Amino acid sequence: MDTEENQRRESARPTGRESAAARRARMHEEYAVLCEVIPEPRCALDFNSPLQLLIATVLSAQTTDKRVNTVTPALFAAYPTAAALAAANPQEVEDIIHPLGFYRAKTKHLLGLAAALDERFDGEVPRTMEELTSLPGVGRKTANVVLGNAFGVPGFPVDTHVLRVTGRLRWRADWRQTQPDPVKVEREITACFDPSDWTDLSHRLILFGRATCHARRPDCADCPLNDTCPSAP
Repeated sequence: MDTEENQRRESARPTGRESAAARRARMHEEYAVLCEVIPEPRCALDFNSPLQLLIATVLSAQTTDKRVNTVTPALFAAYPTAAALAAANPQEVEDIIHPLGFYRAKTKHLLGLAAALDERFDGEVPRTMEELTSLPGVGRKTANVVLGNAFGVPGFPVDTHVLRVTGRLRWRADWRQTQPDPVKVEREITACFDPSDWTDLSHRLILFGRATCHARRPDCADCPLNDTCPSAP
């Protein structure tokens, strides 16, 4: 890269004195770039109903969405309803989800979740954050995934990719924190965007984290946000 290009990039990047207003403006500029690079974001988990998405999201803990998608077709075919899953033989469920790891704990979580849905919500997945997070094993991240992708309710799931990318881009005030509070990050980032953007914003940050802004070795040379990213070399 020539000297002129280096100087242009350096001048475009924010300094440590960036104001809150300037940071918010940069966030929208960078998100506009991500919208161009990732025009049609979608949930990486395969599902055909809110129940299937809820189950798949619970299973995705400590594994990849791609791997979850390899076991859920058999799981959904064997147990199409919450009642059926609640009454399942644990060993049979373990056999299906064994490739995901932590299969015993995950089976216990699934059966408890299914029983709660069957007993408290007539087998239907609730549509509010309060009701979803009242279910065993369902936190805000899982609830936001279901709300945004199954019901079209604005939700902003905060996973490790979102935490990493928003930290490197310094979209949040606590970007130096090694273990930021996901709930605080959710509130801070969503305060800067319209609710209609929240679900796709999360998708794009996650996809960008997977494709470019990797945990160990980010691909800064080919990053579309290299010009403005405060963490770029």
